[in-house]
Order: sequence, then structure tokens, then C-alpha cells
Amino acid sequence: MPEPTPLPTADAEALRGLAGGAVHLPGDPLYDESRMPWNLQVDEHPAAVAYPADAHEVARIVRAAAASGLRIAPQGTGHGAPPLAGRLGDAVLLRTSAMTGLRVDAASRTARAEAGVLWGDVIARAGKVGLAGMHMSSPGVGVVGSSLGGGVSWYARQHGLQCSAITAVELVMADGTFVRATEDQDQDLLWAARGGHGGFGVVTALEFDLLPIRTVYAGMLAWDWRHARRVLTAWGEWTADAPESVTSVARIFQVPDEEWMPPDIRGRRLVMLDAVAVGDAGAAARALAPLRALGPETDSFAEVPAADIAHLQLDPQEPTAVYANSVLVHGLPPDAVDALIATAGPGSGSQLLFVELRQLGGALARPAPRGGALDHLDGSFLVLGVGLDVGTGWSAVREDATRVLDSLAPWTSRASYLSMAYEAAARRGWSATAYERLDRIRRSADPNGLFLAPQRPSDD
Repeated sequence: MPEPTPLPTADAEALRGLAGGAVHLPGDPLYDESRMPWNLQVDEHPAAVAYPADAHEVARIVRAAAASGLRIAPQGTGHGAPPLAGRLGDAVLLRTSAMTGLRVDAASRTARAEAGVLWGDVIARAGKVGLAGMHMSSPGVGVVGSSLGGGVSWYARQHGLQCSAITAVELVMADGTFVRATEDQDQDLLWAARGGHGGFGVVTALEFDLLPIRTVYAGMLAWDWRHARRVLTAWGEWTADAPESVTSVARIFQVPDEEWMPPDIRGRRLVMLDAVAVGDAGAAARALAPLRALGPETDSFAEVPAADIAHLQLDPQEPTAVYANSVLVHGLPPDAVDALIATAGPGSGSQLLFVELRQLGGALARPAPRGGALDHLDGSFLVLGVGLDVGTGWSAVREDATRVLDSLAPWTSRASYLSMAYEAAARRGWSATAYERLDRIRRSADPNGLFLAPQRPSDD
């Protein structure tokens, strides 16, 4: 592959006046406000920040950036901003939050979402016509960014990754031209959009399938964290035979004393089980009965509208400084539970906000029929360590998370789910074959390296 043609000497001044004036350079009054992502841990100073209103404005910014020697880093909400840290000095941070067009087609059970649409918008619109999207645990996460990265939803064990639901992708390419990739044209770009994260163009809209789900059986069980070993051991055994219609999450949660938390759990240290079951409520209740039999002090399970599960996991909605990292593991035997308790439970000294174990398997373990850069996940659980800076500094938070994840090394997969593994090398996010194909597609679509890949470079 020939070396990329060098970009001209960078000059961000050439972008002034584009996007109706919504371009901010260092020193401008709105620069500091405009550059901040949702994850406030990241404090980047890009060469410029641009807020396009539509795909045509995106194209003009792309052309101007290329002519000015600048690179392009698309970003919606900035939940996944940490992998871009230290890489934006010669880049235009292209914030897509103003691109909020959303169409839900009840007859075809599909949606078209522009790059600034949040999952909360889809949840509300689809719910009105008895449909549901394969949304993330927080309604404030962007549809495009999370879908490009894979997307593990509450329906994932039955229906797979959200990226596999993508049927069309609209992009602005490196030369400023428009492409709509489908199964019938530009199939490589559609394949890359299904879990390839980006780096091959600016995705301005996605089309994807919705699910015919009106209600679910869902809720939360909670115990004091003194019961963590008993609960996690039982839950791990239960997951081995759980129906694919149920997706569950276990957490060791040091609940902050904050107003956005429910009063009955605020400031407490708990072990919690959340779950969503699709289908007959009676059958779902029977499937979950072994967990409820463990005697939780809180039990909120009930049949609810599908839209209600948007806030089930109590994720913070306002911009927050968060550190997160994860591993995929192949099992949760008693020794693994002991390792988790020792590093994140009572007496561990951990200051992490929570350690979360997302149940995988089912459809997530099988290659998706449509194919894509990421078509399944190689692990039985996704273990995620999340921390806030509580005054001890980010290095301490990172050490706590690393201690937890390292303790699971005997059961850890060689693969990583990059959307929740901010420090993993990119090559671990895909199979070797998929990685090589994705690299070829990116180089073909962007031969001069205009677009920043949204992951850290691989250790080759």
C-alpha cells in the first residue's frame, strides 16, 4: 500500500464562516464550551470545533479541512471520547449534535436517524407505535456512534448486536462526496459500518431495523454488598441455562450520594441484578424466580412499557468525568467470583463507582447472518470497571479498575469490545480477517488519512 499523500500545512482560519458560523477556533468565546465531550475526563484542544447542521455542511467542512492540512474527528455525544485523547491537535472536532432528523416507519419497522440523534429520541418515537430499538443502557448515548461500535442492548441475547440491524449508511467521503451504502451498492462500506467504529468517512445517518416489542418484564434486585459472593455465584450459575429472551446485568455498586440516584439506595454499597425479559410475562417471571428467591431487599420487577427500561441502570445523564475499561471473560466460576469480591467488594478498598458484569451469549455468540466487521462477541460476560475521580486522581481510579480486570486473567478472552475498552489496542476489537478487511476499506475510502480512527492504534 503506498504511503498517504502528506496534507498541506494546517491552517484552521480557512474554516471560519462555515456551518453558518458554528466553527470555533482556540481563543474564540465559545471554543472551550464547544470542545467538551460528555465524558469530561477528556480535556482536548482541537485545531477547530465545527457544528454542521446537515450533510451538505459536513461536506464543506471536510473539503476545507483537507485543503487546510487538518484531519477530521467526527463526534456525537462524546461518551467514547477517551481513545481520541492526545490526537486532536491537528484535527477538526466535527460535532454532529445539531443533526437530529429522525424517521420511524411503523409499517416497515425501521428507523432513519441522523448523526445527532440520541437513543432516547428513538425510544420515545418508536414506543408510540409499539416498536423498540436495540438501544444502549443510557438514553443519552448517540445512535450513530454506539451502533458503529457494535451496540449491546437489553435485547442483545435474543437479537444480537445493534450494528447487525443496520440496513443502510449515509456518509460524506474524504473528497466531500456523498454515498449511501446498502446491500446493493457500496457493500464494503455497509459491512464496515456494522461494528467497524468509523474512520472511513463521516456517517451522517443510519437506517436500521426496529423490534415489535410493546412491553417487557423488567426490574432490579438489590442486596447489601455483604451478600455479593452468594448472589454473584448464584447468578453465574443461573446464566448458564437462562433463556435467550432474558438479558441480565450484575453489579457491585458503590452508589453515590447524588440527587440523580433513587433515595432508597443513595449512598449505599450494594450488589444488584438488573434484567429485561421479552415475551410472556408469566414465563419471564418463572425464569427469573431463582434470582428473586435469593431474598433481595429491593425487587422492582414488573411488566412495563418497553420504553421504561431506558433508565433501568441508573446511568448519569449529565456530562460527567468517567474512567471505564473492560474485558470479555469466558465464564464466572466460583474462583472468578472470589477474585471480583477481593478486588471490588467489601474490604477491597476499591473506589470504583461500580463493577458491572453484562450477560452475553445467545445471539451475541453466533455470527450475525448479515455479516459485518463485528458480528458477535467472544465471551460469556463483559466485565466493566467504571470510576469517578473522587479526589484521589485518575491514576488511582485506573489502578482500581486494572486490579479488578487483571484478577480475571485466567478467564479473559483474547478479544475486546472496544466501545467499552478505552485502553485496548484496536487489533483486539476484531478477528484477524475482519481487521485486515476493515483496514483495506479504510485505506481505499481515505487514502490520505484524513479521518482519525476512533480507537487507539494497534500495537503491531
